[in-house]
Amino acid sequence: MNNDDSTPPISKRIAAFAAELSLADIPPEIVDHARYLMLDTLGCALAARGEAFADIYAKAIVELSGVVPPRAGRAVIGHEFALPMRDAALLNGVLAHGLDFDDTHIAGIAHLSVAVLPAVIALAAQRSLPGARAILAYLVGLEAGSRLAAAAPGLFHDSGFHPTVTVGVFASAIACATLLGLDAKGIERAQGFALSTAGGTLQFVEDGAWTKRLHAGWAASTGIACAVMASYPIPTPIYVYEGRFGLFRAFLGNERMRKVDLDGVISEFGMTWRLMGIGVKPFPVCHFNHACADAAILLHERLAQTDIGIDRVRRIEARVPEGVMPSVCAPVDTKRTPTTDYEAKFSLPYAVASGLLRGHLRLTDLLPEAISDSRVQAIMQRIDCVPDPDSTFPKHYTGEIVLTLDDGTTLAHRETVNRGHPERPLKANEIRAKYQANAACWFRAEDISALEDFVITIDSQPDVRSLEPLLRPAPLRSLQNQGNPDL
Repeated sequence: MNNDDSTPPISKRIAAFAAELSLADIPPEIVDHARYLMLDTLGCALAARGEAFADIYAKAIVELSGVVPPRAGRAVIGHEFALPMRDAALLNGVLAHGLDFDDTHIAGIAHLSVAVLPAVIALAAQRSLPGARAILAYLVGLEAGSRLAAAAPGLFHDSGFHPTVTVGVFASAIACATLLGLDAKGIERAQGFALSTAGGTLQFVEDGAWTKRLHAGWAASTGIACAVMASYPIPTPIYVYEGRFGLFRAFLGNERMRKVDLDGVISEFGMTWRLMGIGVKPFPVCHFNHACADAAILLHERLAQTDIGIDRVRRIEARVPEGVMPSVCAPVDTKRTPTTDYEAKFSLPYAVASGLLRGHLRLTDLLPEAISDSRVQAIMQRIDCVPDPDSTFPKHYTGEIVLTLDDGTTLAHRETVNRGHPERPLKANEIRAKYQANAACWFRAEDISALEDFVITIDSQPDVRSLEPLLRPAPLRSLQNQGNPDL
């Protein structure tokens, strides 16, 4: 693709799609998928209510906002106070992404709802816009983000960048510009501003740091800023994605740039919906761990059925895609000895050990006492992570567990398509159950139901501002639920 007058910039093609689309143009099953992604995202944010990271980030962002809550402003999910629009989007993104339980675009390896939805809700409430416009903007943002992330599958990670913010800021900016009703030129400018604000490295994986949680909120908050700035005639870059210093070349380098499917970003707009590649997570850990976690849980059941104790297992081999090993298998000593919930979320040995020992992997399995359980610690020392030569990654996040017993016999289970993948999606009732269980960690059943009803009918709601009281239910005083159900 050349940067000449005969080839319209990708940003122009995306802008034309966004500006011309109406909700009536979108197939009902696509809109329905978006509603359930919204519901899942809000449930993840509600479940974060009592987490240590939520409290610390809330204090920091309140100070950053310069206001003393409670104060009139935009809703903070699961909290009683309000914040200015961009600060609310920032904190809500942190809350929604903080448990690593939110949806993932499988091919693009990007968390997009947490980058887009907090921005859309805050901006739509600020402007008292109808729910139909909000879900349209959300759909546009998810579709654009899905296409951008999937054009470079795994390449951002290979370069050390987290596409949830690197790509997410574009998805958020496009969504917000669409929500504001900007014309195609304005939506182009929003993408130009996003290019100057994208970032987000993966160093948190090695350090067990909490900065990843900021990425979604930063994309949401910045997307609002990009869209509002774009409503003014400020010149911005034109070749935002394919240019000499555009998104792909600047973040991936010339060698990886050759692998980017630029045509895929813009092909079949409105005919093929890439957002259907977004899967809902069944476990509150890194998506790369899910197939092996499911395999371990099924092997736990087989061991129980045959009355074989876990103490008879001498070696555990976890076969995973080679491309995910730097994130969840290395360095091996650290992954075998996680000490915090965040380290455990990115530890394949922990996911496998919990599944084998307990038969589940829930939010409560990430509490300090669960992570420090001496039985889990012992099992992790027996787990070897090895590359899976038969993996279809990044199309699928495959996983296989092979147990070697003390008499030399082996038991194995393979997951060729991870649950939650578009080829094996969670059903509507499973997503509702996940939402309800997450929300029930801290909130009452009647409040949970009211929010669910609003989201499932959002396109018929006259004003998104009426959603905000539902996002701030009075919390219970103690943890009511014992973690997400076995989905």
